Amino acid sequence: MALAALSPVLGAVPVASVDHVIGLMSTIDDSLTTNDGVVWFNKLYRQVTERVAESLTDGTFENPAFIDRLDVVFANLYFHALQAFLRDRKASPRAWAPLFDGNGESGLAPIQFALAGMNAHINRDLMVAVVHVCEEMNLVVDGDSAQKRDFDRLNPILQEVETEARSMFLQGMVADLDQLLGQVDTIIANWSLVEARSAAWRHAENLWRVRNIDFIEQAYIDGLDGLVGFAGRGLMLRPALLLPS
Repeated sequence: MALAALSPVLGAVPVASVDHVIGLMSTIDDSLTTNDGVVWFNKLYRQVTERVAESLTDGTFENPAFIDRLDVVFANLYFHALQAFLRDRKASPRAWAPLFDGNGESGLAPIQFALAGMNAHINRDLMVAVVHVCEEMNLVVDGDSAQKRDFDRLNPILQEVETEARSMFLQGMVADLDQLLGQVDTIIANWSLVEARSAAWRHAENLWRVRNIDFIEQAYIDGLDGLVGFAGRGLMLRPALLLPS
C-alpha cells in the first residue's frame, strides 16, 4: 500500500506549530505520487494552511492566537487519522475511510479525492478541534464571540483556495471529455465548504454542551463519524464514462 510510505513521516505527530504543519504536509506531498488519492487532499490542505498562515499577521482576526491554535489542533486530527489507518484500519475514524480506502483507486478525478478529505476533516474533525481549543484557551463555543467571528472570517480565504483548486484539478483531466467533466461536477456540486463549516460550528456548540458527559460526547462524535463517512462515499463515485479499474 503506497500510504505505508508515510509511517516514518508521521512519527513527528503531533506537531506544535503552523510552520510544522506546513512542513509535514510538504513531506507527505513528497512521499506520495499523483496515483495516491490522499496527495490531492494534502495538496489542497497545504495550500489552505499556507494562506491562513499569511493571514495570521495581517490584522484579519480579532484573536489570531485562537486561529493559530485551531489550525494546529485541526491538522493534527488529520495526521492522527492517517496514523491510525496505517496501524489498524478499523481504528481510523469512519469519516476518513472513503479517502484512505480509495487511495489507490483509478478512474476518479483528483478533485473527488480532495473533497472527500475535506468532507471528513470539516464535517467530522472541525467540531472536535473547536471544542478542544476553546477548552484549552478558556474560551466558549458561542455564536456571539470573537472566536466565532474569526472562524467565519476564514470562509473567504478557504473559498478562494478551493475555487483555485477545483479549476486546477479539473484542468488536469482530459480536457475534451466534456461529458465526463460534467459528471464529475455533478458528483461534487452539492458539497459546499461554507455550509459544511457552518454545520461544523453548530455541531461544536452541541458537543460543547455535553463535553463533560463522556458517553454522550463520544456517542455524538461516533454518530456523526458514520454519517460523514457515508456522505464521503458519494463523493467518491466513479464517473460513468470511465472503465472500471
